[in-house]
Amino acid sequence: MSGTLFAKLAHLGEQLEQTSKRQALAALLADFLRELSPDEVPPAVRLIIGQVFPEWDARALNVSWQAVMAVVDGLTAAPPAVREEIAAQAVDGGEAVRLLLERARRGPPSPPPLTVLEVFHTFEEIAEMAGKGSRARKEALLKGLFARATPVEAKVLAKVIYQEMRHGVSEGILLDGVARAARLKPRLVQRANQMWGDVGEVARVALSEGEAGLRQAAPRLFHPLKPMLAQVAESLAEPFERYSGRVALEYKLDGARVQIHRRGAEVRIYSRHLADVTGSLPDVAAEVRGKLAAQEAILEGEAVAVDAQGRPLPFQHLMRRFRRKHAVAATVEQVPIRLYLFDLLYVDGRALVDAPCRERWAALEQAAGGLTLVRRLLPQTVEEGEAFAELAHREGHEGVMAKDLDSAYTPGVRGKAWLKLKHVVSLDLVIVAAEWGYGRRHGWLSNYHLAARDEETGEYQVVGKTFNRLFTSLKRDRIATGIT
Repeated sequence: MSGTLFAKLAHLGEQLEQTSKRQALAALLADFLRELSPDEVPPAVRLIIGQVFPEWDARALNVSWQAVMAVVDGLTAAPPAVREEIAAQAVDGGEAVRLLLERARRGPPSPPPLTVLEVFHTFEEIAEMAGKGSRARKEALLKGLFARATPVEAKVLAKVIYQEMRHGVSEGILLDGVARAARLKPRLVQRANQMWGDVGEVARVALSEGEAGLRQAAPRLFHPLKPMLAQVAESLAEPFERYSGRVALEYKLDGARVQIHRRGAEVRIYSRHLADVTGSLPDVAAEVRGKLAAQEAILEGEAVAVDAQGRPLPFQHLMRRFRRKHAVAATVEQVPIRLYLFDLLYVDGRALVDAPCRERWAALEQAAGGLTLVRRLLPQTVEEGEAFAELAHREGHEGVMAKDLDSAYTPGVRGKAWLKLKHVVSLDLVIVAAEWGYGRRHGWLSNYHLAARDEETGEYQVVGKTFNRLFTSLKRDRIATGIT
């Protein structure tokens, strides 16, 4: 099979690992992308950052680490001492695979050499396999890839399988590389990615159609957009000052953010991370199908678990629904979900992402039909807003969202047009453990485990941990909602 050798992509990964400056990383990416054919661009771009499919694509490789190591073990003959040495030296699984093949391979890679498209199509086959005997067939395909891979190529294969590239290239840097390769403004490339949610498609259009192609980027039904994100505000005075009084306040609900796409009878529901969760929320899909006035729409809302009186339940109750794949009907009865809508991004052929917040809300009111909108207020004073926030708290909600009435919707951006104000409880926590870092953090202590002292027992209970320098992973099933 002709085409770009996978070895070039693997070599690029090695170069990226040795580079730290953003512009230098973008330059390396651009040089590589210019050498690809149009059909190679989408898979190559995704593979560089450890993706096989777009974020919204439900397909997954579902390959275990044991399966990878079984294949590698079949290609190597490493004595225990060598394995122990490699385990101590390797910074991650991909590096361990490379070292094993370098030091203990039974024979050279089988011909012919791998190509980028061949690797991608094999991963496609693996992802689509299901049913009886699929595990053996997947392992056979894996064996075919690793048998033909050089040690460095095998390292990249393993890293892609686990989506842990650890070479310092984020999606943002990758988009900079695409813009540089296509000689386009980065903002244009970033916007197209916000609309399509697929860096591969964005790169293909940028390199083959240029500015004209990217300017056609618009929301697509059943291709979820990355959600617009909010910054934190300390008081209601901040949005009033920032937005010159043009403020909308909405209840901030303790639920799960969802994006809903509807075309006629077809309704799909996506999570905040663009995963399709329709199967777990059949009642929500049915409600949208039966009550939404618009025949085509992309809506944003919050799914909230409620009790028999309609009061919101803690977040972990909702997660029972989102994680449920079997016996869904019983869970629907046990954990009712109430949907609240708060934004409209597309309706009946008209894209609204660039429309101001006030216009999107007016369109949502018309399109919603019998669906419930989140409670909203246009306060005239800070005091009026504070009373609204206190009401949200009394009704069991997290706080309020403050939105600039003149702002557009910016997918995937944590901008200043939305501010969140939460009823916060502070805790003094202590570090009780730490883990050794991986990749670029190899040799450094990282992921500090944080604990709160139980006043009754005197014991320290782990409630979360830090990643890098930010406290981002509080376990909501261990402590009350709202703690930061």
